[in-house]
Amino acid sequence: MSAQTLAAEAGGAPARLRIDLVPERSYDIVVGEGLIADAATYLRPVLTGRRVAVVSDETVAALHLPALRRALEAGGFEHHEIIVPPGEPTKDFAALERLIDDLLDARIERSDAVIAFGGGVVGDLAGFAASILRRGVAVVQMPTTLLGQVDSAVGGKTGINTRHGKNLVGTFHQPRLVLADIGVLDTLPRRHVVAGYAEVVKYGLIDDPEFFAWLEANGDAVCAGDRAAQRRAVVASCRAKARIVAADERESGSRALLNLGHTFAHAFEVEAGYGDRLLHGEAVAAGLVLAFELSARLRLCPAADVERVRRHLTAVGLPTSPGAVVGEDAAGRLLDHMAQDKKVRDGQIAFVLTRGIGKAYVDRNVDRAAVLAALDDSLARRPASTENQS
Repeated sequence: MSAQTLAAEAGGAPARLRIDLVPERSYDIVVGEGLIADAATYLRPVLTGRRVAVVSDETVAALHLPALRRALEAGGFEHHEIIVPPGEPTKDFAALERLIDDLLDARIERSDAVIAFGGGVVGDLAGFAASILRRGVAVVQMPTTLLGQVDSAVGGKTGINTRHGKNLVGTFHQPRLVLADIGVLDTLPRRHVVAGYAEVVKYGLIDDPEFFAWLEANGDAVCAGDRAAQRRAVVASCRAKARIVAADERESGSRALLNLGHTFAHAFEVEAGYGDRLLHGEAVAAGLVLAFELSARLRLCPAADVERVRRHLTAVGLPTSPGAVVGEDAAGRLLDHMAQDKKVRDGQIAFVLTRGIGKAYVDRNVDRAAVLAALDDSLARRPASTENQS
């Protein structure tokens, strides 16, 4: 990514990116400020009806639902509000059943729409509910976290967690629109901004070393709330994901690269119990480092690149090991969790490895002894816990 391209992404008008799929599933991602207040303008062209159910969590609703409510009412939309508890534990079968019942109580029909107004948990849960309600109703993703805006709201993946693993039950259900208002990022605790930033770093590490170099210079600004830097990061990340999803909508090939670090991360989350002890983005950060460490152990990746990744994540305050949360003796259990990963085929775990920064690829024949050794080394480092960060 050139410096000229990155500079252009700091402009004032909303940026509009297109995910080109088959016509009935193509949609826009709009990134800018003040989008919630003008939501009806963006919703009218993409929705057939004027009835919507807004699904949000208690935290987001208290901060931002009044503004969305005013926008919908001014725009002539009849709306019903459903508020769920915040946090990863909400992504389970019980919460899904309650949400489906609430949507049916509200008499949401096929011609209506669900608005997922929140972070990754709300987006995954509400998107999944929309995909199975009456065999499918429209969903609009309005992510309110950095992680949601750069990753989970884009691409149509929905799902819930089970005791066996992360996002093991779900569907592909593309939204009609993704509306990413970066103004709401000001209300996020720093820990959640930093956690979301791990997903931004991922895009540079997959296939864009120039973007990673820009992040090395500007990551502190993104995490500190610099609006121009955040806009550049969100637009660049959405552009990268849109390109990959358009080429491989249902993850049969290149889209698997978006799981760089995630095979490890999801296992860490299962072991940690899906709570605030280890946020998703924090698990991803530790997983990214482990993917590079494993690649170096297999003589694929230069040690200097491993150190560069570790140094950058540490500099912005992200963990580079889950050891403080999951414990030093967890390697065997983590490998068992990975065996339940969605991408396992014929018992073979798919790892996204790398030949260096910007050179990721998928490998299904990784020696498990090497994986265990890499896990043991990582867990032994035991960095300071991220729990209770402000």
